[in-house]
Amino acid sequence: MRTLTKLDGDSSRARRELHDHIQGSGPLARHTVDSSGQRQAGSASFHESAEKHVTGKAAYIDDFLLPADALHVALGLSPVAHGTLTQLDLRKVKEAPGVVDAITFHEVPGHTDIGPVFPGDPIFVDQAISYAGQCLFAVAATSLQAARRAVTLATISINEQPASLDPVGATEREEFVRPTHVQTRGDWQQALDQAEQIVEGELFVGGQEHFYLEGQACVVHPTEDEGVIVHTSNQHPSETQKLVAEVLDIPFHAVTVEVRRMGGGFGGKETQASPWACIAAIIARRTGKTVRLRLPRSDDMHVTGKRHPFHNRYRLAIDAEGVIQGGEITVIGDCGYSPDLSDAIVDRAMFHADNAYSLGDAQVVGHRAKTHTASNTAFRGFGGPQGMMIIEAAMDDIARQIGEDPLTVRKRNFYRDGREVTHYGQQVDQRQLLHTLVETLESDSDYWARRKTVSDFNATSPVIKKGLALTPVKFGISFTAQHLNQAGALLHVYTDGSVMINHGGTEMGQGLHTKICQVVARELGLDLEKVRITATRTDKVPNTSPTAASSGADLNGMAARDAASKLRERLFDFAAVHFAEGLDREGMRLEEGMLVAGIGESERRIPWGELVQTAYLNRISLSEKGFYATPLIHYDRSVGQGRPFYYYAFGAAVAEVSVDTLSGEYQVDRVDILHDVGDSLNPAIDIGQVEGGFIQGMGWLTSEELKWNDKGVLVSDGPATYKIPTFGDLPPIFNVALLEGHPNSMASLYRSKAVGEPPFMLGICVWSALRDALSSLTDYAISPHLDTPATPERVMLAANAIRKKAL
Repeated sequence: MRTLTKLDGDSSRARRELHDHIQGSGPLARHTVDSSGQRQAGSASFHESAEKHVTGKAAYIDDFLLPADALHVALGLSPVAHGTLTQLDLRKVKEAPGVVDAITFHEVPGHTDIGPVFPGDPIFVDQAISYAGQCLFAVAATSLQAARRAVTLATISINEQPASLDPVGATEREEFVRPTHVQTRGDWQQALDQAEQIVEGELFVGGQEHFYLEGQACVVHPTEDEGVIVHTSNQHPSETQKLVAEVLDIPFHAVTVEVRRMGGGFGGKETQASPWACIAAIIARRTGKTVRLRLPRSDDMHVTGKRHPFHNRYRLAIDAEGVIQGGEITVIGDCGYSPDLSDAIVDRAMFHADNAYSLGDAQVVGHRAKTHTASNTAFRGFGGPQGMMIIEAAMDDIARQIGEDPLTVRKRNFYRDGREVTHYGQQVDQRQLLHTLVETLESDSDYWARRKTVSDFNATSPVIKKGLALTPVKFGISFTAQHLNQAGALLHVYTDGSVMINHGGTEMGQGLHTKICQVVARELGLDLEKVRITATRTDKVPNTSPTAASSGADLNGMAARDAASKLRERLFDFAAVHFAEGLDREGMRLEEGMLVAGIGESERRIPWGELVQTAYLNRISLSEKGFYATPLIHYDRSVGQGRPFYYYAFGAAVAEVSVDTLSGEYQVDRVDILHDVGDSLNPAIDIGQVEGGFIQGMGWLTSEELKWNDKGVLVSDGPATYKIPTFGDLPPIFNVALLEGHPNSMASLYRSKAVGEPPFMLGICVWSALRDALSSLTDYAISPHLDTPATPERVMLAANAIRKKAL
């Protein structure tokens, strides 16, 4: 593992090291970036838009040039969390300077409910108000300033009612957005009744704002028929196409949705980018003008959902060595006012309530609580991180109860031979890899030597306490909704030999488009420069799944590979019969921009350009579509058993922290990460994903605190009151490496593994290390209660509480 260190005050050295880092050499290098040669799948390569990103050439929705008569939209939002709309008078709004149109629930020509899976999401309020920030009306004007001024002129009367903001109370009253689900394996009650010891606890896990750099935005053009073209920052173009068509009451084929790139998504643009496209489309059709709708940051944070906060509880039976025999876990997801994707999100929290550990005979219960807040939605990990938190809390608690190091307890409870089946009935393949990975990191990070150093330091330091923790990740890869595990691609080869690929995935900075281009280049034996990708469009690849669930490269890469391999085989068939010399069909291959047939003295090489041109002149199709559907996966909700995941990705991280136990202030001193991506598609991008995922996960658990007032109004609605981690929060020592030599055991894309979501949960080690530091106040006899985010205030209160408990 190589160390990524902070640049010091020597500016010349800093500039030199930064240059070396970009070039892939020097002390900051993590993986050499291939700047020459083929740069196909499996090699490190720059992001396909990297230069555009840093030079400002990359166009986002707000960069699009608009016609002179384009309209700009502002929204009228509910100031209360719960109530009944009794009056909405827009006469002054419509008379305001620059206003061209104003619409409410009653101006929607088609469907008024745009719930993505289940109903419950009205495009505008009719009467019932369900959260502060819910959309009441929209105003279109000749300038954004005019639209925003006009919004303030509306006359609004609301009969306000008390807001339900407590998901635990909602659960007790059985106020749910979807029914409770249960997964059971074995006789969990008997395991508790016959337990040598029982350990139990509860934990509040806070939500998280997506805080994408580019907010929700779209531009909609009316077409010459009844349709629209929608440019949107969006993870699910096909769903937006469907909803816009339904709202306008027109066929799906009349709506084209295009996404070139997003300035971040993280799940926040999977379902919750669609409402703004629907509103803009209605106005575009009514006025015949191009419409732009971009949410200001504060409005964005008020109107869109977050990561689900969870209230989790566990009660586990353990033996004398801390090995889990069985028990029960309950997770309560705070879903907000409507279902959105909460059914699947709470399901995934349940699937991951075991993380890397065998629960034995266990029951896992998942509740979907309804509250008067914005409907919470997808966020990197999709409920998995919230589910993992409760079992990681249990591991620390078990260790304190039996007087062992938490790492020892974790390793004893890992999935292993004889204990290889999850509580939902799936066998954990490559389970030994988890042991190998953790043991490797344990050794490479000098865990036990550092444990002694930390313990010795704490023994002589009454105020500053150090903490150390190593936590694993086992994350299931696939959409838990089976039908979403499919993808398509469209490939064109032009007569000059250049290649264009289009697929159903969307680019939000994660490097998906780069990997797809590398896949095509590898299949066709070309340099990456020969392959270009186009914007994701619903009129090129239809009926696509969202870019989510860490499946972007797995699904779309396989579809692109399918298209490229079919085209390659067609060219081989043509070449075998066309060229006069007669080529060996069986031994044909494409490499280094050549068709190669035969070996040794009989080898024949035909340049790619010549092959393509000749094929065209002989009327051979140079276009192909590809398709892929993930095999094997299934899940029966009626019994809570099945195989919802095609495979598991693993990882582990070690964090060392220093905590001022009087003030609660702390710093992360060092982090070591070893992560499993199978055979990496692009090590440079994958390491970046691991680093970014970890930092985002650390932010979720430490600094990113969502706050509502007692009326249900979000008060942490901007960067001044909501704190995401920054460059300055990087640990001074940050070692990141990919596990090598362990390809995916399943038939995935070149035996790679997904890398989008799994690294997020590596951040749990920081929270566990904070608990370790606090536990040292009692000589590790008591496990502290520490809800998340573990802000300095919470850490200080936890320190005070554990001191009192020790008296």
